[in-house]
Amino acid sequence: MVTVLTYFVCLIFIVISVFITLTFKNELERMFREEKEVFVFHIFNVLITLTVAFASQAVITIYVVGHRFHFIRDALILLAITLPIYILGHLAFERCKTVYRKYAATENGKVLVLNEKYVKQKKRFKTLRHYNVK
Repeated sequence: MVTVLTYFVCLIFIVISVFITLTFKNELERMFREEKEVFVFHIFNVLITLTVAFASQAVITIYVVGHRFHFIRDALILLAITLPIYILGHLAFERCKTVYRKYAATENGKVLVLNEKYVKQKKRFKTLRHYNVK
């Protein structure tokens, strides 16, 4: 039961870490104006997430539970938990990123509008049509 609890806490840390690292990856790609994804960012994101999960697993196992920490076994289990969550998080993040993106900048700095719902004007109330007319 204690082992399940430690891995559940690590799962929470993994989900939070995946969200944060994917957000930073997106901002870094926008900052460097990369059109395609950089695979090195994915490797570093998985390593950062695995490090956070491994540190939380070690702290909980050694200090809270008081059991012996198995380095290789726990690293492989955490890697098996981290990779599917990272892949699913990346796919969900890419889907949301393309759906909710308002615009994209070209190399010369001009803005291309991608989503047409942001182009449409807002409809105002009929009573406010002549509000400031004198």
